[in-house]
Amino acid sequence: MDGRSALRTYLRHQRELGERDLVLDQLTAAEALRLVTASPAVRRSPRPTAPIAAPIAASIAAPIPVPESAPSVPATDPPAVPVAAPVATPAASAVAAIWPPGISMGRMESELFDGPLSDLRTLADVARVTEACTQCTLSATAPRNVPGEGSPSAQFVCVGEAPGANEDATGRPFVGRAGQLLDKILAAIGLAREEVFICNVLKHRPPGNRNPQPDEVAACKPYLVRQIEILRPKVIVAFGTFAAQTLLETPLSIGKLRGQVHRYYGVPLIVTYHPAALLRNPAWKRPTWDDVQYARRILDGALT
Repeated sequence: MDGRSALRTYLRHQRELGERDLVLDQLTAAEALRLVTASPAVRRSPRPTAPIAAPIAASIAAPIPVPESAPSVPATDPPAVPVAAPVATPAASAVAAIWPPGISMGRMESELFDGPLSDLRTLADVARVTEACTQCTLSATAPRNVPGEGSPSAQFVCVGEAPGANEDATGRPFVGRAGQLLDKILAAIGLAREEVFICNVLKHRPPGNRNPQPDEVAACKPYLVRQIEILRPKVIVAFGTFAAQTLLETPLSIGKLRGQVHRYYGVPLIVTYHPAALLRNPAWKRPTWDDVQYARRILDGALT
């Protein structure tokens, strides 16, 4: 792929995420010009960087194509023993600082836990109701609901966009390629899938995996809110544009919501890229690692 094609691909990805401004992070003006005009044989050498611990490299980091502003990560085999906690490395220095506060939904945690579905006492109750839900047209086109899965006492909640074809077939969230990558991301911060709770904004698959419609989000959001009410987690990670915009009730793009600690009725909320987006653009794996590592620090009580 030549430089112009690579830049067009990059811009398309940014537009998909709702970005209107282009920021070529860590590129000088001369480097940006070379990126646009370079022939396929011309490549900019990656900047030197300290090696990243093996579990991270094996789980979510990968060699990054153009644009090459972020250094590639050497692929090494993970140790036999799973990582039990976030790994402190020089590459994680961006996470060491306290992130600024972002959007705050509601004033305090106690306000959240008195919603319109308060008669639903368990996650199983929510799943049962979403299975019979006909509040939008998706129930007529999707063969089954995908309410979410995980520990009923999870303190770490992952919220995505909507079920895809694999989720529609199995009734489980994040089980395709994006789900496999999510499992690796969680493992890299010492969390098993069974320890967290994973769900989507929508509980039924949109036809053809199209974007959720406003009426569908409005119909499904109360179920998501009730799941959070029941769990009372320590941290929420919103994966992707629709999860972030739905929970924070904002039109802002991921690029403008990342790197901040938002509050969902007192519960810290971190915004990052959806695993499916990482499959399309591996350059987003590095910032995603920073985001989930910070979420893990919140879970561990290292941050207030």
